Amino acid sequence: MNMPASQPLIYWYRQLRATDVGLVGGKNASLGEMLSQLDQVGIRVPNGFATSAQLYRDFLHQNQLDTPISQLLAAMDSGSIPLSEAGQKIRRLILEGHFTVEQEQAITNAYHQLGQQADTDPLSVAVRSSATAEDLPQASFAGQQESYLNIAGAVHVIDACRECFSSLYTDRAIVYRQEQGFVHQKVSLSVGVQQMVESECAGVMFSLDTENGFPDVVLINGSWGLGETIVKGTVTPDRFMVYKPLLDTPNKRPIIEKQRGNKREKMLFASDGSLEPTVTTPTSMDERNSLVLSDDEILHLSRWAVIIERHYGCAMDIEWAKDRHSQQLFIVQARPETVETSKDSAVLVNYHLEKTAAPILLQGSSVGSAVACGKTFTLLSPDDSDQFPDGAILVTERTDPDWVPIMRKAAGIITDSGGPTSHAAIVSRELKVPAIVGTEHATRVLSSGKAVTLNCSEGAVGQVYDGIINYTTQQIDLNTLPMTQTQIMINAAMPDGIFHWWQLPTAGIGLTRIEFIISSQIGLHPMALIHPEQVTDPAIAQTLLQRCTGSATLPDFFVDNLALGVGKIAASQYPKPVIVRMSDFKSNEYRGLIGGEFFELHEENPMLGLRGASRYYHPRYQEAFQLECRAIIKARDEMGFDNIIVMIPFCRTVSEADKVLEIMALAGLKRGDKGLQVYVMCEIPSNIILAERFADRFDGFSIGSNDLTQLILGIDRDSAELKPMFDARDDAVKKVIEQVIKVAHSKGCKVGICGQAPSDHPEFAEFLVACGIDSISLNPDSFTKGCEVVAKAERTHLNKRD
Repeated sequence: MNMPASQPLIYWYRQLRATDVGLVGGKNASLGEMLSQLDQVGIRVPNGFATSAQLYRDFLHQNQLDTPISQLLAAMDSGSIPLSEAGQKIRRLILEGHFTVEQEQAITNAYHQLGQQADTDPLSVAVRSSATAEDLPQASFAGQQESYLNIAGAVHVIDACRECFSSLYTDRAIVYRQEQGFVHQKVSLSVGVQQMVESECAGVMFSLDTENGFPDVVLINGSWGLGETIVKGTVTPDRFMVYKPLLDTPNKRPIIEKQRGNKREKMLFASDGSLEPTVTTPTSMDERNSLVLSDDEILHLSRWAVIIERHYGCAMDIEWAKDRHSQQLFIVQARPETVETSKDSAVLVNYHLEKTAAPILLQGSSVGSAVACGKTFTLLSPDDSDQFPDGAILVTERTDPDWVPIMRKAAGIITDSGGPTSHAAIVSRELKVPAIVGTEHATRVLSSGKAVTLNCSEGAVGQVYDGIINYTTQQIDLNTLPMTQTQIMINAAMPDGIFHWWQLPTAGIGLTRIEFIISSQIGLHPMALIHPEQVTDPAIAQTLLQRCTGSATLPDFFVDNLALGVGKIAASQYPKPVIVRMSDFKSNEYRGLIGGEFFELHEENPMLGLRGASRYYHPRYQEAFQLECRAIIKARDEMGFDNIIVMIPFCRTVSEADKVLEIMALAGLKRGDKGLQVYVMCEIPSNIILAERFADRFDGFSIGSNDLTQLILGIDRDSAELKPMFDARDDAVKKVIEQVIKVAHSKGCKVGICGQAPSDHPEFAEFLVACGIDSISLNPDSFTKGCEVVAKAERTHLNKRD
């Protein structure tokens, strides 16, 4: 909007646009932008108004505060007085100031008009600070100034406005401006007065993954009651993730993550007569065990996030709320995301911990994709900041913006509560300090002076290791990677860490092992879920029920969580192919799952026992394999990831292949239907000897070099004594690999290999290239080296051929 000759004291949100930061601050300008521009596309934003930034400047001038504030800041800068004293004195000066009659009348009239529009008297409003340097693409200023919730009555609104003015000089806000290079006196403050949503639940969402910058997802956090519990980090919220590119595809529901947080408390409107406007109470057990949003609501919010991101032209940090009475969703704030979007997308930094037997002391939500080591120091109050040594690991109950002066001195942060989308987590990312939040009991487990290592480099879950563990960092300039004719793919293990590698120019994922998802995200034996009556240990039976709380049935828990894991991995590469290998646990490994002891055989040699394809039609496991098929169907058909290719491991005979394909078809997973391709692992001599017949039944082969070498050479792959002989480069192994590639290509089948050998041994890569292999799948941290090795092998082979 055009700046008028004489600025008004009040602006209604519908008058404002995003360009009006200088008039009303970033937060209010953004609210005005959404209310005036996005209302017509169905995004609901509660109405409100903003005091002008000029009103704040006038307030300081008419109360003769400019000079004393400047003097106090100068004394702080010179070291004459500490930060805490300067901030406290400035805040007191502002709180003792007075509005003019005209200013009070303008705020009062606007508040009453807002109440008339809502047909409510007195109207409950949120009174929020909005700084003129706030919510900018280069700095979020998240949580630096105060907000006041459930304020009713004009007198209380005016008092809250004064409190907001004073919050411009909290210790944390002063430090933050210093770090960002803003001159204190050049930052003004507007106050937003917005109709309050009495939230049944509320939270924060981002239009990218905040841990790695993956741009194709919406990340949503939510908890019961008002959203302040998430902002302040007092709860571990529910967490949801949605894949954006498939949101508008008809009949697809691309939710790829649903995690239940503890949500141990909630903030509510206080009852009439209370001295405080809000009250915090414990949640019920049902609330803790329930997700705050339905699937429809998750998708609805995600579509709004996409619209908002598209409108602003950048990744966004958005706050949402669900009204307790109308059950409608609202957007109550939106600001540009400032951390991941500022990174160089052409450079990937990879942290790699050395192998260790050190125990994991704690786990929680990971903030910042890095590693930190040091000695812990426990603080329960930011008032004790002088005690905190530079470079220590801060351990506290929760982090909020009051802790910023301490956080900037810490090498890492560990908290009992909080989620990865709290304002404190945002600031931690801006400070580039790795944190693990929501560990539940860090302050009880970790005493000051304990040496620990924080690993935040492997996805959404961070680990606190006992002791100092060595690690390396690797910077990959993606612009320098050579192009290859051979497709270079990556192997995927855990869904949590898969988005770390989204920038790699892969041809897809050549191997995803379902059993990794089963062990890490489910942990329960599928047959125990199908037949819980056979679990005779009451403690184990109770564990099964507790783990599956919230699922319609016990088998549904298995299907839903497996589908989420597979879907998340598929999303990282969509629409490039993602090869998902069905389960290949051995009987001893299956017995390690909860309930497994009631369903598994004791085999003398599990490596050659009931594993892979033989389990899928066996009476002991066939029903469980049906659950695996249901999960794949859900990931492909319901979620929309039709880039998933199914792969069958350890398929010994052609007749076994026929049985497995028949079982899959009965479950609704039929080769060729809806473009479904089915591959087979090539890891048994019979797969090569009868390659033509296997090729009639499958669309491709994936060479499993470890098992193939074991069975060709007759060497136990785990034998330490025979390790020098165990080599995929042996002539016998190479001969059968060359043979299967030739036969497969003659039948129109693709052939890939998954394993480290091509990366570790350049001559083996050259051999595979010479054989015409279609793809090589490597562990992600070997991708760079693999590209270089394969490119060189292709040049060498081309020169030899010429």
